[in-house]
Parts: sequence; structure tokens; C-alpha cells
Amino acid sequence: MSDENQVLQESDLIEVIENQLADGNPIKVKETLMRLMMTGTSREDAIAMMACAVAIEIFDVMKSEGEFNLKRYSEHLDCLPDLSFMEGE
Repeated sequence: MSDENQVLQESDLIEVIENQLADGNPIKVKETLMRLMMTGTSREDAIAMMACAVAIEIFDVMKSEGEFNLKRYSEHLDCLPDLSFMEGE
């Protein structure tokens, strides 16, 4: 995205997740998708929840011009399907 102030769309976030799945990096993304689907969550819903977790990291990078926090991202993926981590962000 050329304009850093542009708001990411849900489709952009889903594309990030799909790319992470295709690349197998981070592996936690594939593990999370499998875990959620094994507990009855549809693939579409699981990807949408995972997009919420990656959104926090992307927005933080854009806001603070810092680095992607893989540890926090992994922790948020571990919380799914609970999205309460979104409340504090």
C-alpha cells in the first residue's frame, strides 16, 4: 500500500493470512487454522478470526513504525476463537 494512512480492508487482511498459510510462515498460522477447524469452526470464520489477530500487528507497525511482533501475534492466535484481545487494543 502506497498510502500509509489508508485503512486496510478485511480482504487485505484475509490475503495476508492466506499468504502466510501458503508460505507456511509463521507455522503458528497453519496450526491455528487446523485447531479451529477441528473444533468445528468453518475455514472462512477461522480465517476471519485470524485476520483480527494480524490486524493488530499491522496497525501497530503502521502507527509506531516498529517491527511486527511475532510473539504477540502468536499469543493472539493461541487465544482464538476468543477475541477478547481486541478490546484492549
